[in-house]
Parts: sequence; C-alpha cells; structure tokens
Amino acid sequence: VFFGSARTNTKNEFYKSAQDLAFKFTKWNLSNFKDEHRYIVTTGGGPGIMEAANKGAREAGGRSVGLGISLPFESTNNKWITKGLNFVFHYFFMRKFWFIYKTKGIVLFPGGFGTLDELFDVLTLLQCKKITRKIPIILFGSKFWDGLINWERMISNNTISRSDLDLFVILDSTDEAFDYLTKHMQK
Repeated sequence: VFFGSARTNTKNEFYKSAQDLAFKFTKWNLSNFKDEHRYIVTTGGGPGIMEAANKGAREAGGRSVGLGISLPFESTNNKWITKGLNFVFHYFFMRKFWFIYKTKGIVLFPGGFGTLDELFDVLTLLQCKKITRKIPIILFGSKFWDGLINWERMISNNTISRSDLDLFVILDSTDEAFDYLTKHMQK
C-alpha cells in the first residue's frame, strides 16, 4: 500500500520516487510469481503520490488498485488505476478496513492529515496486537519525517514504548525501500 499527499505534483522528487518504487516492485512481482495478482500496488486512488504509484505499476505492465474516498474537493480517482480495480468509498472506516485487511507492506510518503491518520491507525492496531502479522512499514524521506513527530518525547512521557519504534523504518532511497519491502514481505 502506498500512502502520501494528493497535493504532490509530478515534478516533486517524492512523486518520482513513488513512481519508481511501484515500477520496481511490480516488475519484481511479475518476474517472481506465476500468479501476477500475488502482490498488487494499492493506493488511495487520488492524485499526487497515489497517482505516481498507480502510474509506476501500470508502466511496469502490472495491475494496481485504487481505494478512493468521495470528498468535496477531489473529483475522481486517477487514470492509472487498472479498470475494474477502481473503488470509491463513502466511509473512511470501510476504506481503511480494505487497506489493512490484505496488506503485506506499507510505504508512507510525505503527506498531510490523511497520511498521518493512516500511519497512526496501523501503528495503533499493531501496538495493541489487533493485527498480529508482521507488516513492514516504511516512512519514505527522512527530510520530511525526521522531527515531524517527536517520538522521543512520546517515550519520555511514557505514552509509547521504545520498542514501538521497531514497528517502522525511515528510508530515503527506492532501492532501500524495495529491498526492505521484498525481504520482509516474503517472511
């Protein structure tokens, strides 16, 4: 699953990274699994980072899913989603369920409230053992993520444990992210 800002434009370095990572991941999937549907890039269906990931998957010759949400300020899901795999939800909770239900890995690119909501939702479910399987979680782009959330303050205030920081990694390159995802998803 790829999360990130809908406001990211096509010239942004993170747009290009999301597109590249989705491309690499899809090529790996198609060359390593007989069932080409084994892993499918999934996004929130909108523009920005979501569009980049859906576009990267399509350019690699694979399929991708868009799980959109009906919002007053976003028109439709992006054009790169595979036909028949383009869904629009009315309720956030149903959309979140489908994001997390089958996910094997999550990459969060810089984003706003929606991206942070998805991050904290999945971290809470893992921390509370409502999800017991291992899900590799990557926060992509240390120049965005470092200092955005004061994890040390949360630890010192005893609101999270130091071991909770093991639920995710912060990475800066598509090669690192690709290696981390493929290694941990296969476990």
